[in-house]
Parts: sequence; structure tokens; C-alpha cells
Amino acid sequence: MLKKINFSSFKTILIFGLVFRLLAAVFSEGYGMHDDHFLTIEASASWASDYDYNGWLPWSETSTGKPEGHSFTYVGLNYCFFALCKLVGFIDPKGLMIFNRIFHALLSVLVIYFGIKITNKISNRKNAIIVGWVLSLLWLMPFMSVRNLVEMVSIPFLMWGIWYLVKEDSISKKSLLIAGLMCGVAISFRYQIGIFSIGIATYFLLKKQWKNIFFFSLGNIVMFTLTQGVVDFIIWGYPFAEFWTYVTYNMNQGTQYLPNTNYFMYFYVLFGVLLFPFGLLVGIGFFRSYKTSLLLFIPTLFFLIFHTLYPNRQERFILSILPFFVILGIVGFEKLKERNFWKGFWNVSFRIFWALNLVLVCFFTFMSSKYSRINAMYSLYHEHNQQPKILMEGSGDASVSLMPKFYANKWHASFIEKTTLDSIPDNLDYIFFAGKGNLDKRIKHYQLKYKRLHLHKICEPSLTDKIVHDLNPRNVNEYIEVWKVK
Repeated sequence: MLKKINFSSFKTILIFGLVFRLLAAVFSEGYGMHDDHFLTIEASASWASDYDYNGWLPWSETSTGKPEGHSFTYVGLNYCFFALCKLVGFIDPKGLMIFNRIFHALLSVLVIYFGIKITNKISNRKNAIIVGWVLSLLWLMPFMSVRNLVEMVSIPFLMWGIWYLVKEDSISKKSLLIAGLMCGVAISFRYQIGIFSIGIATYFLLKKQWKNIFFFSLGNIVMFTLTQGVVDFIIWGYPFAEFWTYVTYNMNQGTQYLPNTNYFMYFYVLFGVLLFPFGLLVGIGFFRSYKTSLLLFIPTLFFLIFHTLYPNRQERFILSILPFFVILGIVGFEKLKERNFWKGFWNVSFRIFWALNLVLVCFFTFMSSKYSRINAMYSLYHEHNQQPKILMEGSGDASVSLMPKFYANKWHASFIEKTTLDSIPDNLDYIFFAGKGNLDKRIKHYQLKYKRLHLHKICEPSLTDKIVHDLNPRNVNEYIEVWKVK
């Protein structure tokens, strides 16, 4: 059957990429980290339920009355999604997230599409096919593409903008303006993308292409003004309120948040994602690509240098330029393959990459994350009590975690955390026992006070959660038992 598949067809590449992303959308439940759920889904879904989870809106009771530095563009679009679903009566949390992930899966196919078109334009069809397959089935892409991370959601728009800059030999004013608008969308999702746009403007400056600078910058400014200036004016009464707060915070306190002294971390991430030794060869190609693809190289390098120098370094921050790193690395290595040694090394590395990658992509595409937390809260979804008082009991071998209220649709739920077996709080509705350590003893301790305490739900972590926890115990992916008091 494989012989009938035309692996050199762009259509085939797109279909494979779409299928794996749709599989991830359906089977890869949960969230990867704090930001892709609590700063996006909890905020936007709570707004659709007339609640303000993070206290970001100035008129909510929990608000500090000041901007906190969060762009409302992406969160606002998710709010529109949840509000529309609520309007038609579709409110089941797990069902909502399947459709949310499907939308992101469809959007992420644009990364493959524009990756192919950009490579085919600046290089050749052979390299476009390689880039297409890597972006389509790279082990991390299906899983990450359906997450609610601004680092990932901004990529399709960024690549859309770049396509308008490279598709014409002589860039028209219209293409420059559209490119600026698309990049402006990406910046409104994630402010740091502005560094990438500055890199593009720098390229035009080096070429003394003043018209290009003007129209590209105009597109950026117009889109950023609409999405940040106008929106913030409506919410806060003055434009760019969240943006200026974000900049001020990062200039003053941001350098103290999660400091990381590993200046090579992002190189390790980019090389590592593409697996060894193929990632190393792509890295060599990337640094050689300035000779033939300076327009893409400068903004990508600017973005990489900025995040390398900024003290707050987290692996996901660099993912926004991963497709450009792949494109430039493969295109930049082309000349080296004219030598027999490098050609042979490339071919062997490429085979090793696919042998490892195909195993990993099949595993990660079906990977659920934070599974026990989701199921613990979802077990309360059909319960009538809208303001449950929940004890997070962590006196065993596992720590308690921040629980996602979205999956219970209980925005007024309250939580108490306890890590010792001493006094027992009054008026509890549920107890979430985290971990299996001394579990019988812990349950009996609470049954002394709550005679009718009974098991409501057992929530096992996913296989992936267990593996991740075993590799690094700091990843709290705990077994949870939900016990009901009444």
C-alpha cells in the first residue's frame, strides 16, 4: 500500500500533517503546562460564564484595578469560541476542548503549507519536500500544535507574513502591507514576536529599501493598534495598557522570574527537537544560510539572540522560530552536500532521524497530559453543588496541584490545601487525596469526622504523566482519589 503513496506530493505531505494533528486533537487531552490552560482557557471560559478567573478585567470583583500585562487578543478569541458554544447550548468541557483543539489543528496545517511554499521559492522542490515532511511529522508538532500556547498559535501568521515577503521577486506595496498585518497578528498574540519584525525591518535597512520598511512597518502598526490600542482603550480607557504594563514588568521584575544561566539552552532545544545528529547538521545549515536567505536569517537570529540574552529562559519560548530554523537549516546545508563526506553524513543522519522520529510522533500524538487533574475536576461536572468546598490532601507521597475549574464548570469552587494530618476543616464537600502514600491511613483519619465519606472517582495519571514524573519528580502528575463527603 505504501508503494501507491506519492511521498513527493505536497498534497500527501499536507494530508499526513492534518491527520496526525486531528488525532492529537481527539486523543491528546489535557494541557502541557500552566500557561496554555490557566492563562488562556480558565480566563476565557470563565468570562463566557460571567466570571473572571484571573481578575484581569477592571470591572470584576477580584481585579486589582490595574492592567497585569496580558494581551487580550488570543484570550479574547477563545472567549468568543466559548461564548458561541454556550449560545448554542454546547457546554461539556471535554467536548469543548476537542473542538478547540481541532480548530488549532486546522490552523497549524498552515505552518506546513507555508513552510513548503517558502522553501520552494527560496530554494528548490527537493528541499521543500524535506521541509514539508519535517514540519508535518516532527514528533513535537502534532502535540504542541493543538495546545493553547501563544508561542505556537502565532507561528502560522508569522509564516503567512514571510510568504508575502518572498513570493515576489520585487515586493509590491500590497504584499509588504499584508506581510506587516500578518506579523502584527502574531505580535498581538505574543509581544516578543516584535523582535522578529524588527529583524525584518533591519534587513530592509541594510538593503536601503526605504519603501519596504515603511509599508511593512505600517502593516505591523495598524494591526497592533487595532488589536492592542483599540481593545485596551475599550477595557482600560487608554490604549496599549496591557502592553506597557508587560514591558515595564519585564524591565523591572521580569529578569528575576525563573532566572536561567544556561546561555546555550535554546540551541540545545532546537538541536534536540530535531534529534541527534540530524539536529546538529540542521544547526550547521542554519548558520550557513545567511549567504542565500538573509531575509529569513536576520529576524530568526535576532529572535534567538534576544531570548538567549534575556534572563528568563523557558524552552517553549523558542518554538515560535522552529519552522524557520528548519527551513534555513535544510536550505543552508544544501551546498555542503556537494561534498561526498557531508552528503553521506546527511543521508545517514536523515535516516536515523526518521527511525527515531516516527516512534516518537506516534507516542506523543496520543499523549494526554495532566490527566488525573482533568478527570478529578470533570467528575464534579454533573454534580449540582455549584460552590463546592474541596480539600486538597497531600500528606502522602505527592504534592497537591492547582486544579482546573474549567473541567468542573464550578467557577465558585473553593480549595483548601493540607500537607499534614492534624486538624480537619469543617463543612467540606469533597476531599482530593493526592498520591497513594499512606492512603488508607489518611482516609481513615478523615472518616473519623466525616462518617459518610465515600469514594467518588479514581483518577489515574496517563502513561505519559507517569513517565514524565519518573524522569523528573518536579513534574507533579499525581494519582488522585476523589472522595465525597455527603
